[in-house]
Amino acid sequence: MPRRRFAIAPPGALALIAVGVIACAVAAFGLFRGSDPAPVVDFGAPAGGSASAAPGATTVPGATTEPSGPSSPQPGTTPGEIVVSVVGLVNDAGLVRLPSGARVADAIEKAGGTRKGADLLSLNLAQVLRDGDQILVGYAGGQGQMSLKSAVVGASGSSGGSTEPAGAPDGPAAEAGSRDGGGKVNLNTATEAELDTLPGIGPVTAKAIIDWRQRNGRFTSVDQLAEVDGIGAARLAKLRDRVTV
Repeated sequence: MPRRRFAIAPPGALALIAVGVIACAVAAFGLFRGSDPAPVVDFGAPAGGSASAAPGATTVPGATTEPSGPSSPQPGTTPGEIVVSVVGLVNDAGLVRLPSGARVADAIEKAGGTRKGADLLSLNLAQVLRDGDQILVGYAGGQGQMSLKSAVVGASGSSGGSTEPAGAPDGPAAEAGSRDGGGKVNLNTATEAELDTLPGIGPVTAKAIIDWRQRNGRFTSVDQLAEVDGIGAARLAKLRDRVTV
């Protein structure tokens, strides 16, 4: 008998082709969906950089990223604390720790207070201290005796005290000059030449002011000029706005 061949009509062939294409598409989608993405290696941001690792990144063991924030406080001090040195005529000289914004009076109190004969007139007890300052508490001395003026020495410079006869122009205080911000002459620090520049004051009266200062110590009031030889009420009235203590 004649051999029969298997024949498919054109519509059936098209249907089989369409089914095959769909099957391949489904298989490909499942293959790609099931595969994991390649890991991204994070080598850390460069020093000082602000780049962050990508989502899902894997950090290589041993690679660290240091923060670029402010450095931590120096060892030995805590935030908001200063260390100053207090030496001289105090009961417990040495280093003292104080909160930021502390003043000279606070440091002296922390050092046990002053001893007999300490010079406090040369210190501004209300002065705000900084870390590393040194407070030198000197001795006042008496008439004709040696004295060491007190001073606050900054960490970046020295204002040092000076040893001189009592009543002589102040050493540390003289650094600011014998005139204040308003141009007034300081009776406690001015020299004879500077006093001679005042109205109505000549060399003789200037020397008399220095002599009064050596006998009695510092001027505490401008009115004490009336006790100086050669200065009367009229001359004092002219000097009142030109001098300070």
